[in-house]
Amino acid sequence: MNDFSISMALVDYIPVIFFAIAAIILLRDLYDKMSKGAYALFSAGVIDVAIAGALKATWKLLYAADACNFEALDAMFFPVQSIGFLLAGIGILTVLVHKNSQKALMAVTPPVFSGTFVFVSLMVVGLGIMDVVLCILSARLKKPGLIAVFAFSFVCSLCMGYLSSQNFAKSAMNWIAEGVNILGQGTLLLGTVLLHKNGLAKLARCGSEDQ
Repeated sequence: MNDFSISMALVDYIPVIFFAIAAIILLRDLYDKMSKGAYALFSAGVIDVAIAGALKATWKLLYAADACNFEALDAMFFPVQSIGFLLAGIGILTVLVHKNSQKALMAVTPPVFSGTFVFVSLMVVGLGIMDVVLCILSARLKKPGLIAVFAFSFVCSLCMGYLSSQNFAKSAMNWIAEGVNILGQGTLLLGTVLLHKNGLAKLARCGSEDQ
């Protein structure tokens, strides 16, 4: 029996909104700094992450409102979000090492996994790549302070990986997880907005142009 409330379910949408806004800013600023294949990977990844988070929050809302227990929305969260973070991480990595990403696109064929630990690992790896690239871009824009912002966001994500292995049937654990997630996605959004304001879109494109 899960101890959810409607207010808890609504709060669960906040980090989803934070991430979605940050993703939109990055998609706009990095559009001309990736090949089409890499941009497609990054776009698909962040869309997967946002959709997975929104559906998980919707499952919690339906459950708390006693409408129904739509188990598929809960069960799909880790597989969809972890693969989304991995795709986003691979896509944004090409901002630093720009090559023909069609090969990378063809190479990413997610195998069949079971167990949340594997999915959490994929999520952490993908988000880690994403945060490392954003830290490097912060340094190139001579804004080293933003590195701490993205590092803090990544630490919060690591905490979420740990919390995901705990018992979420209790209200207290859900509130803790939501608080950590809001902090993580909120700092990601803050760092992204500051990168944008400091000229991320105008940063010289790295690597060679598409042939």
